[in-house]
Amino acid sequence: MLDDNLKSQLKSYLERVVRPIVITASIDDSAKSAEMSALLDQLPKLCDKISVVESRNDGERAPSFALNSPGHDIKLRFAGIPMGHEFTSLVLALLQVGGHPPRTEQAIIDQIKDLDGDFVFETYFSLTCQNCPDVVQALNLMAVLNPRVKHIAIDGGVFPAEVQSRQVMSVPTVYLNGQLFGQGRMEVEEIVSKLDTNSAARAAERLNNREAYDVLVIGGGPAGAAAAIYAARKGIRTGVAAERFGGQVLDTMAIENFISVRHTEGLQFAASLEEHVKAYDVDIMNLQRAEKLLPGKDMIAVELANGAKLQSKTVILSTGARWRQMGVPGEDHYRNKGVAYCPHCDGPLFKGKRVAVIGGGNSGVEAAIDLANIVSHVTLVEFDNKLRADDVLQRKLRSLPNVDILLSAQTTEVLGDGQKVTGLVYENRVAGQRHTLSLEGIFVQIGLLPNTEWLKGVVDLSPRGEIIVDHHGQTSVPGVFAAGDCTTVPYKQIVIALGEGAKASLAAFDHLIRTSAPDTDAVQAA
Repeated sequence: MLDDNLKSQLKSYLERVVRPIVITASIDDSAKSAEMSALLDQLPKLCDKISVVESRNDGERAPSFALNSPGHDIKLRFAGIPMGHEFTSLVLALLQVGGHPPRTEQAIIDQIKDLDGDFVFETYFSLTCQNCPDVVQALNLMAVLNPRVKHIAIDGGVFPAEVQSRQVMSVPTVYLNGQLFGQGRMEVEEIVSKLDTNSAARAAERLNNREAYDVLVIGGGPAGAAAAIYAARKGIRTGVAAERFGGQVLDTMAIENFISVRHTEGLQFAASLEEHVKAYDVDIMNLQRAEKLLPGKDMIAVELANGAKLQSKTVILSTGARWRQMGVPGEDHYRNKGVAYCPHCDGPLFKGKRVAVIGGGNSGVEAAIDLANIVSHVTLVEFDNKLRADDVLQRKLRSLPNVDILLSAQTTEVLGDGQKVTGLVYENRVAGQRHTLSLEGIFVQIGLLPNTEWLKGVVDLSPRGEIIVDHHGQTSVPGVFAAGDCTTVPYKQIVIALGEGAKASLAAFDHLIRTSAPDTDAVQAA
């Protein structure tokens, strides 16, 4: 299961283990149990502090395994085989259970340890989901640090009956004490803040005490990261307030058009962005959503969702964009109940089922191609009278036997039985006739919507909601600049966002120099 190269890397990591690790495996006669046992049997050979004990009919899910250390009360279990994206989660769990200190701020560690209550978390993941590891790793860490936190990470592909029973149609899906806690990507700070009801007020108090910045960047995607680096390199006080550092890159799989890097993954690229920013003296404020921009003569204020207010001489808006929704009846009700936006994450949950992909651009056609390898049938629904994807993608799509393409088709309603999607209604825009498709999943891939609603009436926006900028990245408000997918700059690409972020930062620095220069006439008069 582990090739020689992976074994060598894992052995190197496990050298950091400082205390014994006992793995208790719950098995049955299934092929998956044999596969899990084969994986676990290799671990003691790579680290003499690891031991494995197998158990049958112990009341736990099979196959699954728990990690613990003698003298410690750790309730951490993997149900399934954590390979794919989750292999990193297994490595981190081994290190942390084995006493290696986590790379987490001490304030968060203390907050986890101080949580008052008994918390049983169950996380459903898929091995192809790139957002799942963050949630699994966050909850694993909490289980290691606090004996009143129990976490079970469950591979939905290994336990389909549970997925069906709980109607899990989106990953990661997290249950707390048997009730739905959350869906989608969550970081440890966000999870802890939901459990610690006073954390928002404490965070707002800390942020209100921040000194004013020279440059405050709102958004932590490629544009925001580039802006922060260029500002910090000028030696001026720089801050970044981001709802989630990395932005939409976190939802991206393969990146193959970033010049000089032939291939990387979205999560890896986002981690590199953050690491690069942290190499400079930048005040990073993650999980902070901006709600108001308050221009002033000498200072510009940004009010956050938790009530905190940050002050800066200049502001760079790099809030990015999010997936556009269809805006039809039933979409909101059945979101994460059959309506999905990430085919890579949620596709495996629809194995053997019928699905539709809405959108005929590159994203939509790529999603349809990927899903065709998993589901029984894909119907691609495109509003226009032709597909807009690259020709090579169209040829691949049309070669697949289990794909239908509907052109000039407008989705008008999502159908369901109250619990999950059962179909959709579309109108043929040429004939004017309405049709119903019976299916179990709908993947929406119809472009991006800029995250600029909170700026209406403050800075000039285009009819599409994009921030209008000049060739320096300057907005209609002096001292306020913008960059990236939230602006009118064409072609929403990572490489363009990086360049625009750098340009906006240089323009902000130039603005600071010009506005802080002494008045020549006043100097001469003196």
